[in-house]
Amino acid sequence: MQEKQHISYYRIEIFTTVRKIYKFLLIISIILMSCNDKKELLIPFSSPEIEFSGRIDTHKVEAAEIYWSGSSIKINFEGESIQALLKDETGDNYYNVILDNDSISILRPETNKRYYQLASNLSEGKHSIELFKRTEWDRGKTSFFGFKINNKARLLAKQTSIKRKIEFYGNSITAGYAIEDFSGKDSPDSTYTNNYLSYAAITARHYNAKFQCICKSGIGITVSWHPLIMPEMYDRLIPTDSTSKWNFSSYTPDIVVINLLQNDSWLVNLPEHEEFKRRFGNKAPTDREIINAYQKFIANLRSKYSKASIICTLGSMNAAEEGSKWMKYIKVAVENLSDEKIHTHFMPYNKSFAHPSVQDQQIMANSLIQFIDKNIEW
Repeated sequence: MQEKQHISYYRIEIFTTVRKIYKFLLIISIILMSCNDKKELLIPFSSPEIEFSGRIDTHKVEAAEIYWSGSSIKINFEGESIQALLKDETGDNYYNVILDNDSISILRPETNKRYYQLASNLSEGKHSIELFKRTEWDRGKTSFFGFKINNKARLLAKQTSIKRKIEFYGNSITAGYAIEDFSGKDSPDSTYTNNYLSYAAITARHYNAKFQCICKSGIGITVSWHPLIMPEMYDRLIPTDSTSKWNFSSYTPDIVVINLLQNDSWLVNLPEHEEFKRRFGNKAPTDREIINAYQKFIANLRSKYSKASIICTLGSMNAAEEGSKWMKYIKVAVENLSDEKIHTHFMPYNKSFAHPSVQDQQIMANSLIQFIDKNIEW
């Protein structure tokens, strides 16, 4: 009888101990959950879980500075809502706010530093938010200070599965200038520029590739509508600063696409234009001089990217019209370089003096994608 009572006593003791352990573990788990699911979580711009794309200056102490078309900032997170702390230099920049790689709204940051609501009333679970710069660098820079996530907030790891990288050098066509001016008037208002719908960005998304875009409306190889030409701009981090140099080793593309010479094709025929006079004096460049200038630029890019496939293209405005001497210039320059990984491909002429529309840009992207699929393994 005493032996049975003794056994029963030990059973009670074991049960009590198990309950204490269970309670202890429950308390610990609640504490951990409260630590991981914060009511408010501030994410500074320097957080390693933020994914930057494009030539973004992250060397500043207070904020990352965004200049170039197509630059983007993205994070993965859990939470009910998310905000971004921003300050724009001019108030004339526009960003696509992309939630969960799908829904898009438009944000125009103001010149005062403040938070902007990017998404709210989100369901539980993983989400992503991306800020994608639609506009060009001549609209000024945007300073990005960080994100703020609210309610059950958790910062998640950034995507690491993207392996392909692509880079574009171009003018207003690549920038997506006036792409959303459906009146056909080519309005310079930054409202209508949208690099996200350019053939360049469409091509990058098709391949789920990292995207970098070095472009400026009006720019050329030998002459531009403004004082800066591409050979003077292509290696900059801050586009307005000639002393600010980009570290080419920090981003090594698999494919480089160059779509230039459209502006040269107009300006070499305008001897009264101030940029013609500044670049050429009173005599237009010869065919050989134009070919050499283009060839030198491509050779400079090759020196930066020894293994990349380079596509020299033109389109979709009139420099790409059938029989155009500008396409011949490109072909000759590429032939002179004798590099099997430097290709020529010309996108369809849109038969219009206006900039390519959204539909035109999609046609260009389709053409470029078909060429890449056929000719480049990456």
